[in-house]
Amino acid sequence: MTEIRPGRLNGITDVTGVRVGHYEKIGDGWLTGTTVVLAPPGGAVGGVDVRGAGPGTRETDLLDPRNLVERVHAVVLGGGSAFGLDAAGGVMRRLADAGIGFPVGAAPGQVVPIVPAAVLFDLGRGGDWQAVPDASFGAAAHDAASSGPVPMGTVGAGAGAKAGGLKGGVGSASTVVDGLTLGALAVVNAVGSGVDPATGELYGLPYGLAGEFPAVAPRPHDPPGASDADFHTTIGVVATDAALTKAQCQKLAGVAHDGLARAIRPAHSMFDGDTIFALATGNGLPLAVEDFNTLLTVAADTFSRAIVHGLLAATGAGGLRAYREPPR
Repeated sequence: MTEIRPGRLNGITDVTGVRVGHYEKIGDGWLTGTTVVLAPPGGAVGGVDVRGAGPGTRETDLLDPRNLVERVHAVVLGGGSAFGLDAAGGVMRRLADAGIGFPVGAAPGQVVPIVPAAVLFDLGRGGDWQAVPDASFGAAAHDAASSGPVPMGTVGAGAGAKAGGLKGGVGSASTVVDGLTLGALAVVNAVGSGVDPATGELYGLPYGLAGEFPAVAPRPHDPPGASDADFHTTIGVVATDAALTKAQCQKLAGVAHDGLARAIRPAHSMFDGDTIFALATGNGLPLAVEDFNTLLTVAADTFSRAIVHGLLAATGAGGLRAYREPPR
């Protein structure tokens, strides 16, 4: 294996053609938002792996390798619990207006955009339990999408996120290996904690590449995690410029869950709906098994790094202290 290094932006947008947009509302009872990961106009081969016991999802059955549609056009991640799935409709409308989607008729524009989605639980964290994302959030996140650096922290789907007793958020990272690029975006909202109680350091720090993470003094006073009555869910996307099959995308999403479990403990609980999507933007023949295995070797670590970036970038909101803030 050759050198492993971050991509130029160290984010999922290092994968050519992938764009990310956020929209959130904070204040006046609101603390929630939506994040969209847009594939290139022709779509990307998609897969998914759902491991939490309380998922809120849309179009995941479509991604089963046995089913018809190969390519998806966007993935929506959002707050608002199951209400927040409405945001995907706004993304669908924007894509359909641009003629992007799965062809279902002979005339131009007769398409159905394929937009899988997953949501996390953040109800009431801004004060108003009725303040949830709708289709307008998805449309606004779509319109904000960019191929530039990914905004991280208390933005988009991470606006109301919580990790253990600390503020969660959006994080991203990328890896280049053997001419392939793999990027990850994670929205950290977990019943478990990202902090080792024995040291006060983030569990995911050892998976960083050289010089990737800033020096941060350990924070030993992570408050207790959620009670049994609370709900959470960490969700995310991994993307690559490799050409993969749907089955390979499903495997890639599954291996990314290993990275989630390394950086958050416990993971995949009865009160989480942990879900990771995978997108492959490459064309041509799928990777040979040896090359695909190389991609898998970096997938888990890249997702762990995205989680760390999300926790480091988070800022306090909704009465929750961020990891980088001193104990109150």
